[in-house]
Amino acid sequence: MRVNRPRVLAIMAKAPRPGHVKTRLLENYDGQQVLSLYRSFVEDTLVTATHLPDAQVAVVCPAGDGEALREWLPDVHIAEQAGRGLADGLSSTFALFSEQGFSQIVALNSDTPHLPADALRHAFALLCTKDLVIGPTLDGGYYLVGASAAHPSLFDASALGTGAARAALVDRARELKLSVGLTEPCYDVDVREDLQRLKTELCANPERAPRTAMWLAQSGLD
Repeated sequence: MRVNRPRVLAIMAKAPRPGHVKTRLLENYDGQQVLSLYRSFVEDTLVTATHLPDAQVAVVCPAGDGEALREWLPDVHIAEQAGRGLADGLSSTFALFSEQGFSQIVALNSDTPHLPADALRHAFALLCTKDLVIGPTLDGGYYLVGASAAHPSLFDASALGTGAARAALVDRARELKLSVGLTEPCYDVDVREDLQRLKTELCANPERAPRTAMWLAQSGLD
C-alpha cells in the first residue's frame, strides 16, 4: 500500500462571464441567470472542499481567466492551465501539481455542487491503492478524475463532452497499464432537465448545496 503523500483537490472552473459558462443552459435561461447559478455551483463546491482538511484546494482555469477568478475568489489558489480545452486543462493540472510534489491529485468539475464530501474522501482513499480514480456521471462522462502521477497522453479531447468520455478514459488507462478505481456515480448539471432534478433534490436537502438551493428557491426557475 502506498504511504499517504501530499494531496490536492483541483476544481476546474472558468471566469464568471455571461456566455462563457454553462452554455447549454442558455437554451432555456438568460445569461445573467446562468451566470448567477454558476457562481453558486462553484462556491458550494469550494465549501464542500473544506471538509477535506488534509488536502490543499485550488481552482484551475483556462488561460486568461485567472485575474477574474482571483477577484471573485481572493482566498483560493488560482492556477491557469496550459493549452486550450478540457483535455489540455486536465493534463496540465496533473503536470503542474506533480511538479509541485503532490502525489494524490484529484481534478473535480464545477457541475456537481451537490456532490457529498464523502465521494471526495473516497477518491483520495482509492488513490492509496489505485493509479487512477474516476467519478462516473450518469451520462457516460465523469465528474472527477484522480491520479497519483501525471500521464500526458491520458485524456482524449475528441471524447470529452460526449457519452463516450468515461469509456475512452478507462480504455486509455488500460493501454497505459494503470489500475482504475471508481467512486460513487453522480449526475452533473448540463441541461434543463438536470437542473430540475437538482432543484427537486435541494428542496428536500438544501444542506447538500446551500448557496445553490437558496438561489434556486429565490429565482423561480422551472
